[in-house]
Amino acid sequence: MKAANTSSHAPLTNQRIYVVSPSGPVVPAEKLDTAVVNLQALGFKTTLDRGAKTVNGRFAGTDLQRLQALTRALKQPADIVMAARGGYGMTRLLPSIDWRAVADSGKVFVGHSDFTAFNLALLATTGAVSYTGPVAAADFGVPNVNDLTADLFAETMRGELEILSFESEKADAFDGRGALWGGNLAMLVSLLGTPFFPKIRGGILFVEDVNEHPYRVERLLLQLAQSGVLGRQKALVLGSFTGYRLAAHDQGFDIPDVIAHIRKTVGIPVIPGLPYGHTAVKATLPIGAKVGLATEQGMAHLVIHEH
Repeated sequence: MKAANTSSHAPLTNQRIYVVSPSGPVVPAEKLDTAVVNLQALGFKTTLDRGAKTVNGRFAGTDLQRLQALTRALKQPADIVMAARGGYGMTRLLPSIDWRAVADSGKVFVGHSDFTAFNLALLATTGAVSYTGPVAAADFGVPNVNDLTADLFAETMRGELEILSFESEKADAFDGRGALWGGNLAMLVSLLGTPFFPKIRGGILFVEDVNEHPYRVERLLLQLAQSGVLGRQKALVLGSFTGYRLAAHDQGFDIPDVIAHIRKTVGIPVIPGLPYGHTAVKATLPIGAKVGLATEQGMAHLVIHEH
């Protein structure tokens, strides 16, 4: 995989990050202190929301406390609002968030996993673009931050990343443009039938998941297909599917079998290999932005900015 205009940890001088915990708690909380150090080493002045280390059962505070953290995020001066981690809890908050205020704040929101619900709800209710990518604790709260993840994040935040190229040996032929959208597959499907599911036609949908057995991944994709969502897209891009273990009765049924069935039944191009998911290397991607995508000779090229 390679990115156009890559520079190694070029320092930033004017971008700031504000970290909130809208879903699960960060345990141990010291990961957030490590994240602050690592993000500041990248050049981002980083501040933790005062509730970022809160623990309330499996949540980072009560629903009200986590909503208040998002409200504080809109009012503080940092340019970028980053989720501390995923987990569970964002869908509880969706009906109570002032989405117009979020869109009008002019801030860049970034996170992944459970944060997919935020990304998609913002797009569905306002059309505003946000980002899926690294989170503070899992990606920057570690002693050795993945260099490529850090570079891709920094370049995307600076608007420097033009083309993301990645290996996709079994990609279908494709060359087109559309709105890039998606994220965590289970979170995306959980929004079907709600006001928070984007009505995207002619888009480029990308998905990933963790701890979901291949048959469950197929079931989720078939739900998107049978509800008409997949058939309205120009292409389906697949990130990583990790954290599952096959059983004897699977008889070898795995993700390649899922891909083959989706190709056969849906009839849109499928492009695997996107460096995105619950993995050390993950791209930072704009949800809702118009992008280009082309495949050739075992490679795929995602054109994020065209000049």
